Amino acid sequence: MSDYDAVLVFDGDCPFCSAAASALRRLRDVGAISWEDDAAQTFLRAQFGEAPFALVLADRRTGTVYVGRDAARELCDRAGMPTLVQDIVGENYESVADAIRTVTGMDGDPDPYHGTFPLAENADAAFDELVANAGHTVKVRG
Repeated sequence: MSDYDAVLVFDGDCPFCSAAASALRRLRDVGAISWEDDAAQTFLRAQFGEAPFALVLADRRTGTVYVGRDAARELCDRAGMPTLVQDIVGENYESVADAIRTVTGMDGDPDPYHGTFPLAENADAAFDELVANAGHTVKVRG
């Protein structure tokens, strides 16, 4: 099993999400897993009662789950990106994702989940499986 403190759940078909996930190369303690993976689905249902189609960064060490624009902003912060980049990514999360989906012809939109949430007890119980199925290098599909 790996030593990830945090795991990013992302849409492997979305170029924007995959680009955000590529920032993980700078972060040794953060793994990544596709939203479609069974362990990701289990974790999301345990955290939210459903599996929102959104960028999610779950951090067991801090007991925090970052979602949507907050997940993108937190990734930028952890990867050492300048504050300006963090603000641009965070504030323009939906418009950037929409533009990329339009240009690439991707179907579907992310669910409007944003914010930071405490790690739910049921989600904490599912975290080990999430970590076990996460990887440090993400595969970009499409």
